[in-house]
Amino acid sequence: MSFNMEKGYFKEAERAKSERWPILIPVGTMEYHSVHCPYGCDTLIAMGIAEKIAEQIDAVVFPPIWYGVSSYAVAGPEKNSINVNCDVLEAYIYEILKSLFKAGFNRNIYFVISHQTEDYLPMELACMKAAKKLTFEYLEENKGYGWWGKNENKDFYEGLSGMENPWNWVRVITGDGRNPSTGFEVVEMDHAGKYECAMLEALYPGSVNLEYLKDTDDWFAADASEMTKEMGEDMVKRCVESHIKYITNEGK
Repeated sequence: MSFNMEKGYFKEAERAKSERWPILIPVGTMEYHSVHCPYGCDTLIAMGIAEKIAEQIDAVVFPPIWYGVSSYAVAGPEKNSINVNCDVLEAYIYEILKSLFKAGFNRNIYFVISHQTEDYLPMELACMKAAKKLTFEYLEENKGYGWWGKNENKDFYEGLSGMENPWNWVRVITGDGRNPSTGFEVVEMDHAGKYECAMLEALYPGSVNLEYLKDTDDWFAADASEMTKEMGEDMVKRCVESHIKYITNEGK
């Protein structure tokens, strides 16, 4: 019964809210991925992973955030990457989450990221800083100042687990299968090389144009021609399985 929010209706959203379905929000970039991959490669993979998860469990897939913290680490602005400052992205995500919290979607929210998937890099930091800031504000607004210090709340953390724990309300899962339960990548990834190309081709057949490789000497794309759709399908399968196991266990 999963659905995409931009195509969904009020009745569907209310059911998802009442049953606390996972909310999947892809976050990506418009970044140079050599000459054979589309600029939106990171966003497309994040979207594809979210949609594959929603094929197997009840979930709501939200529209993606296309413009993220690409940085100019791979190439300068002359290669047409669009870089959004980390603080600006954080503020934008904060406003999105704030609306979701006010609407009642304040549990089981997952940002799906397939860029800078290592711990504590700008993309994840922007998402999680916005989430933690909003969570504290929400608790203070609903429980009052000094809520944790009150005697009646001395056992607040006892018995809290999964999405009932406020610090788990919003979490990050990645295109390489990493989530808070694994703590490490489940599938190997690269930048515009054989692994990322394989995953992209599995999710969106025809999106990788290997013919264009003759026009570049980008070192990070040198092995892209070794990719196969079958390799990508296996990567997607293992990544999705990892995330579904985590999500359905409520982050324990």
